[in-house]
Amino acid sequence: MNNRLKVLRAERNWSQAQLAVQLDVSRQAINAIETGKHDPLLPLAFRIARLFGMPIEEIFNDGQG
Repeated sequence: MNNRLKVLRAERNWSQAQLAVQLDVSRQAINAIETGKHDPLLPLAFRIARLFGMPIEEIFNDGQG
């Protein structure tokens, strides 16, 4: 799954650790999502979308269509 998490985080000058604290996950989890090694579960995807004030589909894309 493709995602814009790294770009959105960088636009706000947040470190992976800062984002992780806001989402109550580990920095390693943020890194794994940003690099495409892990797709977030739906509850985390919703928290990410709320934090950035965007619909989930603007952040995450399955590459289809």
